[in-house]
Amino acid sequence: MNMSTVDLVMPKMGESIMEATILKWHKKPGDFVKMDETMLEIATDKVDSEVPSTAEGTITEILFKENDVVPVGKVIARISSGATSSVPVAAAEPIAKTSAPANMPTPVAAPISASNDNPSGGNNKFYSPLVLNIAGSEGVSMTELEKIAGTGNDGRVTKKDILHYVANRKAGVQTVVAASPIVVEQAAAAVAPSAPASVIGGNVEIIEMDRMRKMIADHMVRSKATSPHVTSFTEADVTNIVQWRNKIKSPFEKKYNSKITFTPIFIEAVVNAIRKYPLINSSLDGNQIIVKKDINIGMATALPTGNLIVPVIKNADTKNLFGLTKEVNLLADNARNNRLKPDDTQGGTFTMTNVGTFGSLMGTPIINQPQVAILAVGAIKKRPMVLETEHGDVIAIRHMMYLSLSYDHRIVDGSLGASFLTEIANELERFDSNREI
Repeated sequence: MNMSTVDLVMPKMGESIMEATILKWHKKPGDFVKMDETMLEIATDKVDSEVPSTAEGTITEILFKENDVVPVGKVIARISSGATSSVPVAAAEPIAKTSAPANMPTPVAAPISASNDNPSGGNNKFYSPLVLNIAGSEGVSMTELEKIAGTGNDGRVTKKDILHYVANRKAGVQTVVAASPIVVEQAAAAVAPSAPASVIGGNVEIIEMDRMRKMIADHMVRSKATSPHVTSFTEADVTNIVQWRNKIKSPFEKKYNSKITFTPIFIEAVVNAIRKYPLINSSLDGNQIIVKKDINIGMATALPTGNLIVPVIKNADTKNLFGLTKEVNLLADNARNNRLKPDDTQGGTFTMTNVGTFGSLMGTPIINQPQVAILAVGAIKKRPMVLETEHGDVIAIRHMMYLSLSYDHRIVDGSLGASFLTEIANELERFDSNREI
């Protein structure tokens, strides 16, 4: 059999993902690799993934090193196989290994003049959607962007480069641009006073932040810097929902072979409220409000590591309660077992987080950029409540739950935010306890 070379290329992992960072190679030149055997681990701004081999044979060449940022479609390795033709083969769809933080911004087109074919201006540089988004939100012009010295592969401007530039600009530091990274660092060191070394004493344990925790910190700070947060609170009597779920959870599992939790019921209420207040389902691009017609609900899910990921239920408004239940369970299970695909965390238009899972009565969640609102549902607690009846007021024990909505005050005014939140509570309280499954 004639031996031939198969090109392994960086796989496409979603519409908005244009590049990925190589975290670790599991193979080296000269190693034999089987079909679908893990070749390397990569990281995007959504998830970390394992990339399997698309051919069986001997690795003849590895073209990029660990920590290199590689565009989608670029050849990353070559395999000598028993195939009869030499063609570039895209890597198989990667399987997610670790997950991104809950409030992970989804890259959007930044308000910078750049064509879709060449998002770089006139210098033929490529800028990722994330870099363009940061530049747009921070008011960095394309002229400035073109002058930033990139430290990525082929001089590409990375997220770290643009954030470093923005931080220096805000601090009044005149950073030398269009020069090598060494010159930039030397210039910054010459201008900025040296920070005193921190002295840590006492009985302490020092824990180095891992990559995921650094990303969480970065995205939390950026969301707060981008959106003026306002949080409104209300409470809902969910007694009917609790009693209905207790009554049907066994028959439901027998009929559908799937457990029903409160999450799909809450998502159904959110979807119905969005239908009445569609501006909540939007994002902001410069001075333009982009109202999304698709209702894609992200649900913050805790991982065994303690980190959070937000898998997205696409077109949640087209699914009934059983459909929502099935997808909620599937995504939650895949998240806990590191089986989420990169596309599973993209395209969200509104996010819900259940802080009650951890015992909290309520929370003030941080907006998942570029969305404009996020709902937190608290723990369900029995409390004595005053009920109005035709025979007068009575005190009864009811299942009560606090809800809180954080929203971007640039778009969502207090009246809209409070009205939307009240509508969710009303939806929950109107739940039919005689509903058929």
